[in-house]
Amino acid sequence: QVQLVESGGGLVQAGDSLRLSCVASGRTFLNYHIGWFRQAPGKEREAVARISWDSGRTYYKDFVKGRFTISRDNAKNTVYLQMNSLKPEDTAIYFCAAGRRWSATMTGDEYDYWGQGTQVTVSS
Repeated sequence: QVQLVESGGGLVQAGDSLRLSCVASGRTFLNYHIGWFRQAPGKEREAVARISWDSGRTYYKDFVKGRFTISRDNAKNTVYLQMNSLKPEDTAIYFCAAGRRWSATMTGDEYDYWGQGTQVTVSS
């Protein structure tokens, strides 16, 4: 089992920044790729970004490229999502997830463990 706890969400204005953290405990964190997903009210969950177990690969959805940066510190069992130039449409609950598969496209099916999420609200 891997337990994931997200933090860092909050209420900000458009153009502001936030840094989300995802702290893992349990089985070896180093073995897992980590992804960030989000779900806005009334919408389906969507992938945002992911990072491989060794930080050698990262992947971003087009709508966050150039604004969000994913990174990890395996010594701290933590993955970060730095979010800059936030927009109202970024408002959602953000979840981190851990998995061992890395497909051409990022889907929720690749991930075995999920956190409870942290709310990000961006006002205009």
